[in-house]
This record gives sequence, C-alpha cells and structure tokens, in this order.
Amino acid sequence: MKESSVKTAYEAAKERYAELGVDTDAALEKLRKISISIHCWQSDDVTGFENLGNLGGGGIQATGNYPGKARNIEELREDIDEVLTLVAGSHRLNLHAIYGDFGGKTVDRNELEPKYFQSWMEWAKDKGLKLDFNTTSFGHPKSGDLTLANPDAGIRNFWIEHSKQCRAISEAMGKFQNDPCIMNLWIHDGSKDITVNRLKYRQILEKSLDEIFATAYRNMKDSIEAKLFGIALESYTVGSYDFYLGYGAKKGKIVTLDTGHFHLSESIADKISSLLLFTPEIMLHVSRPIRWDSDHVTILNDETTDLAKEIVRADALDRVHVGLDYFDASINRIGAYVIGIRSTQKAFLQALLEPIGQLRTYEAGGQYFERLALLEEAKALPWNSVWDYFCLQNNVAVGENYIAAIQQYEKSVLSKR
Repeated sequence: MKESSVKTAYEAAKERYAELGVDTDAALEKLRKISISIHCWQSDDVTGFENLGNLGGGGIQATGNYPGKARNIEELREDIDEVLTLVAGSHRLNLHAIYGDFGGKTVDRNELEPKYFQSWMEWAKDKGLKLDFNTTSFGHPKSGDLTLANPDAGIRNFWIEHSKQCRAISEAMGKFQNDPCIMNLWIHDGSKDITVNRLKYRQILEKSLDEIFATAYRNMKDSIEAKLFGIALESYTVGSYDFYLGYGAKKGKIVTLDTGHFHLSESIADKISSLLLFTPEIMLHVSRPIRWDSDHVTILNDETTDLAKEIVRADALDRVHVGLDYFDASINRIGAYVIGIRSTQKAFLQALLEPIGQLRTYEAGGQYFERLALLEEAKALPWNSVWDYFCLQNNVAVGENYIAAIQQYEKSVLSKR
C-alpha cells in the first residue's frame, strides 16, 4: 500500500470522525500508550526451560506441531524480537516461572531466585520492554489435582514457597525496571468428578493465599486468576471466579479476567464496571475460547471489541492491564503472536474512535432509537484507514504486508530449527 494512499485515506477518515466529535489524532496517541503484556509461551508451546521436564497437566495443552518451535531462551528471544518489528507501540513481556535462565542447572520451583531472571531483566531493558510474571503450578511432579488447596501440608507448602519466591522475583523485576511488575497467580486445583469437600479446599486455598501475600512489596502488584474448569478437572475448580472476586475485593488484590476462563455465554465486558467498583485494578488475559477453554489466537471479534469498548467507556485505561494468553501450535507461531497483538490493538482503536459523546447524549435523553442507529453506523466508519495510518506512523507493516515478513522469517530462521 502506497504511503500517499494511506495518508489520503486517513485525512478523509479524520474529517468523517470530526463530524461526530471524534478526534482521531487524540485516539491514536492514546492507542500508542496502551501497552499489551505479550505472553512468552506462544513461541515454545508452554514448555519452558527447566531441566525438570514439563509434564503437562493442569489444563495446559498446546495443540499442533507446526515447525519452528523455540527450543531455548535465545530462540524465544529471537522470535519476540521479530514480533516487535511488526507491531506498533511500547509493550510488556509476560514470563512464567518456568522460563528462568537456569544455565543448565536443575532448580526446583521452590528454589527460584531473582538471579535466574536477571538476564531477562537486562534483555527487556535493552528492548524497551517492561516485565510481568506468573507462578507456574502445572507440569511438575507435585502438581497433581491440588496445589495450594492440597490438604497434604508437604505439597501445599512447596507451592506456597514457590509463590513466595515468585513474588520476590516480581519485586526485583519491578525495582529493576522502575515500574511495577504484575505477578499473576493461577492454579489449576480442582476435581474431575463430584466433590463433597468444596468448602474445605477453598478454606485451605484462602489460608495459603494469606500466607503467600503476608509480605508487602513496593515494586510489584498481585493479581489472582480464576478459571471455570480444567482438562481432567471438569467438575470443580477451587479458584473459581466467585472465590477470587470475593478474595480480591476483601484483600484489595487485582482480579484477572481471562476471556477463555468463563462460560461461552458470559460477557466478560459486563464484568469490567463491577470489578472497577470493588477492586483496585483489573488484569486481562485475552484469548479466544471455542467450545471449551482452548486458547485460540485472539482475533477482532465482537467479544474482544466489546471488552475494549467497555474499558474505554469507563475511562479505565489506567486501571485495566491488558495481556494476551493463548498458545496455538497448529500455525506459524510468530504469525499467531502478530495477529493477536494487532487484533487487540484494533479493538481498542475502534473503542477510542467511538462517538461516545453523542451516544451518551442520546441515552441521557431517552433517545434509544438514535443511540442504536449511531452504534450501528459507527461499525461502518473508516476506522481501518485510521489503523493503517497508525501502522505507518510507527514504521510497521501496513495492512496484510506483515504476512510476507513472517514468511521470510520462517524461511530464513524457523525452517532451520
């Protein structure tokens, strides 16, 4: 696409939006400041770099066997470097505890220290990235069906110590980058079939969390993530949405909403305004569920767009942190990254371009026909011309041009792994 064509289309779009009271330049500036926390695990199928051997389990399963999977830290970083050349904006990188730089050593998860992530901190600083972090309760001999909610004190204390160490690592990351590191805690704990001790396991989990969060830190923030169910744990999830919503509201913790962790008929967008009233901030893990929690690549669908619109309508961009969480091994993994990031940005751009002033005037006046009509007409406004200009402004591929760049990377790098 010619640069002159992109600029001409943008000027026409700018004029059209101005007729509805929308400043496209201001929208682009806000979009540029939205940092997406990019998940590291798309490139290596959630394997990590431990010498323990990732055993899977806990509802974690990357399907597919597309060539070019990252096999070590160097290849993972190489892939992320390529991704960053194809997306605009300044972003973050979200690490799981299993992605430490262990230097060939066998380091169990209750023995993690900041030093194993020092190279990540330095690499991220060099790339202009900030880091976020996650505990890793799956893929371990002590994972089983229950971790922090396990009545066995030995297993439970192992995971409590792991979580404490992850908080200390997150604190070190936040201090190093002079920006709070958000540490997300998610466990798969549950039961495949009928459970008769629901309350007991949740009481144990609450006590474990209290112990984990006992130490106050200045440079990290805690987030807690719910789930509807896990593979082979379909009947009962200890850390349900209701559990973590209650805990987060009571203890002032960030509640993580993973768009793949709810029933398909639920609106995640509708939860935003409620959580903003009772929790300090929100963490999003954006993915695309299909029939079950299957972590498909995020696309520009109604669910993602509605989510972005609700955040912008609530003027909550400073309180909602946006991350991605999917792992598709059936297609080019770099392509999966780029599609997901760009689609999420497109959703927020559409939200920022919404003629919210006129829409609110209609709503306040009870003019519901007019409100619905404008909402429908807004769908056809030339937001894509504004998007192309955003990419041009930030020196990244415009339109579908990124496809060729990824094909070339596959030919020169991925195919040789």
